[in-house]
Amino acid sequence: MQVTASAKPRVVNGLSVDVEDWFQVGAFETVIERDDWDSLASRVEDNVLRILDLFDEADVKATFFTLGWVAKRNAPLMRRIVERGHELASHGYDHARVFTFDRKQFAGDLKLARMILEDASGQRVTGYRAPSFSIDHRTPWAYMELAEQGYVYSSSVAPVTHDHYGWREAPRFAFRPLPWSDLVEIPVTTAILGGKRVAAGGGGFFRVLPYAFSRWAIRQVNRRDERPAVFYFHPWEIDPKQPRVENAPVKSRLRHYTNLDKMAGKLGELVHEFEWGRMDALAHRETPHATELAA
Repeated sequence: MQVTASAKPRVVNGLSVDVEDWFQVGAFETVIERDDWDSLASRVEDNVLRILDLFDEADVKATFFTLGWVAKRNAPLMRRIVERGHELASHGYDHARVFTFDRKQFAGDLKLARMILEDASGQRVTGYRAPSFSIDHRTPWAYMELAEQGYVYSSSVAPVTHDHYGWREAPRFAFRPLPWSDLVEIPVTTAILGGKRVAAGGGGFFRVLPYAFSRWAIRQVNRRDERPAVFYFHPWEIDPKQPRVENAPVKSRLRHYTNLDKMAGKLGELVHEFEWGRMDALAHRETPHATELAA
């Protein structure tokens, strides 16, 4: 009798949304003042509701890393997110990069954002993503503060070189940044191309590059590395009718507006092709495989 090996279960990847409005992105921080945010037309609620419908249609769950500033003004939306089975996690209060803080300021930002998110949703917040993946070699105290405040996981590192962010020496997959803590870092996905790491976890790269690149990268991580991918995007990325910031630098406008009209269709293909789940569940599964961060 011929015995066939059972197929390996499909890897469940981490799906995440960084919830911020169109005027809060790093690309526009030099031309839109925080003091002006309340005077600008918010589009985040409608975009998040579209995303929730997309996830329902695909029967997938995700983590919504949300700014405290957004949650404060959209408490019913936070409840909608958790009522539909998704995780609500912290993206800081107002999208200030971690390396612009000292530890005391960072602690205050974490506490404020978490208080707002938990009050709005009625759910405990245990996950964190730094704005613009801004935890790196300059912020050794950031993980200590996250651990002391009781966070279970972070997804705040892009282990690549980029002009706005990146910690290229960091591990590609889950690691424990502190030897005395169970806190685990789950970096955003990179693939290996020509012997070099390339960003492959979503955002502008997903919008600009052909879908075939993301399919190839996620398959590489799932099949060759046998690890889950971590994918992220923003609500404004599915909104081609958002206002144009004409006085922003040309490079920023190109990054922000390219292929907005194609994003929803590509996301629909992505969420149907691969297995996806919440980041808290992924962190739980990855913790036993996490490596130690080299000194």
